[in-house]
Amino acid sequence: MNCRAVIFDLDGVLTDTAIYHFYAWKALADELGIAFTEHDNEQLKGVDRLGSLRWILHQGGLTLSAAEETRLMQQKNAHYLALIDHITADNLYPGVQPLFAQLNHSGIKIGLASASKNAAFVVERLGIAAQFDYIADANNVVNSKPDPEVFLLAAKGLGVPPEHCIGVEDALAGIEAINRAGMKAIGIGDAKVLSGALKVYPDVAAVTLTDLLNL
Repeated sequence: MNCRAVIFDLDGVLTDTAIYHFYAWKALADELGIAFTEHDNEQLKGVDRLGSLRWILHQGGLTLSAAEETRLMQQKNAHYLALIDHITADNLYPGVQPLFAQLNHSGIKIGLASASKNAAFVVERLGIAAQFDYIADANNVVNSKPDPEVFLLAAKGLGVPPEHCIGVEDALAGIEAINRAGMKAIGIGDAKVLSGALKVYPDVAAVTLTDLLNL
């Protein structure tokens, strides 16, 4: 393929804020009297905020009004933002900056497709906001992954047809979204889990520009 853009997921690919999501969701679950473990938190990878809340509520057999759901999501998000307020460039995964530099040098555009509404805040804290040619996140889309909407929005924002884009994800729902968008999918994590990806790497540091160009 003629790769003209690489679109990255954020959490689990470029940095790890999952533990902070866990702390914030667990505090909320504890308040509601619902058991919530780190294993449970894994089930929420790539799931948007409302979907995550409803998953937890379902575990506790609870159904709440839309207004109460909104209040709880705001409460969780405020806690999460307080936790990640101290994030710096040191929290960026090794290998991200060298890969971005190679992509930039080769004239390949860099996009972000995140399920988080806080993606812009996080990349600003990480010191890489200016390196993205376009950022698409949960504030801009109606449908969450595995729907391809956020990846298609990123491609549109980059001005690159989906068939000339590569998506990089660590979640199965994200890999499905990339494939449904008509892009090439690269996985970060466990190859047994991310079965829909063309290639899977243990971390972003293992990905090279040559690998991407040879897809």
